[in-house]
Amino acid sequence: MAGENQSIVTEFLFQGLSSQLRTRTGLFIVFLVFYLFAMVGNIMIVTVIRTDCQLQSPMYFFLANLSFLDICYISSNIPQMLVNLLTEKRTISFSGCAAQLYFSLAFGMTECVLLGVMAYDRYMAICHPLLYTTAMNRKVCIHMVMASWTSSLLSSMVISSLTLQLPFCGPDILNHYFCEVLAVLALACADTALMEIVILIFSILIVFIPFLLIITSYARILSVILKIQSTHVQSKAFSTCGSHLTVVTIFYGTAICVYMNPKAKPPQDKDKVVAVFYTIVAPMLNPLIYSLRNKDMTRALRRAMSRPKSLFN
Repeated sequence: MAGENQSIVTEFLFQGLSSQLRTRTGLFIVFLVFYLFAMVGNIMIVTVIRTDCQLQSPMYFFLANLSFLDICYISSNIPQMLVNLLTEKRTISFSGCAAQLYFSLAFGMTECVLLGVMAYDRYMAICHPLLYTTAMNRKVCIHMVMASWTSSLLSSMVISSLTLQLPFCGPDILNHYFCEVLAVLALACADTALMEIVILIFSILIVFIPFLLIITSYARILSVILKIQSTHVQSKAFSTCGSHLTVVTIFYGTAICVYMNPKAKPPQDKDKVVAVFYTIVAPMLNPLIYSLRNKDMTRALRRAMSRPKSLFN
């Protein structure tokens, strides 16, 4: 047993999205643009919300935290991916893979929980407006964000530590573009049935339960909005919820497909494409979605652009 628990793999080789140099060069340009857009857009949203006195409601507090989270999330895998797209030897050390696995999983889980919290915030604002200020005070909002981060960081620690304790004796080729937990698990030379159950349990707790909260919240919100007589109020309510629903659809629609079916089999090419949406596309699109669909945010960005020095004070 002692011999079986020892890993002889010291590094992993990424198979990546393509083996063709021309294709990889094209993907490098595309994903570099995505990364820069995500960084600039999310940093701008965080800065504007912090500096604009008209964006100090709980909704924008959560949005600022979501943008900060997206900066961390996309930075946990894109830089390594960009380097690998331009090099022939696309390797990562075992310890480097462990770090990437932990942080990418932690940030992804945090996003799931935070999106659920944001749905609850919209539910309270629309369905219980008289209680909203008291129920969603700043202390409560801070506790919700802290709970989102803490639960996800601890969950990722459990999954990552159990996965990396498995023996890895070869092969060492990851059929992915980053150290995704299911791709790493597929290389373990041991029975992974227990880990599949662990991942499924945490997927239900951190991914599926927040998703049910989102569905329930918006079902109640929709029933309340449809009873409102004023078309203007209805339009404003749909506008504030539309941005969040769009983000939820992009992120959850792809993440659930992967993590609610955690079978330790070599990931297919379609799994890598699906992963692109929740690890890269969603963090990149979030600033654009919230800027275009939210009139208050659009006006705040215009005010910030008219006095650019305020962004750096």
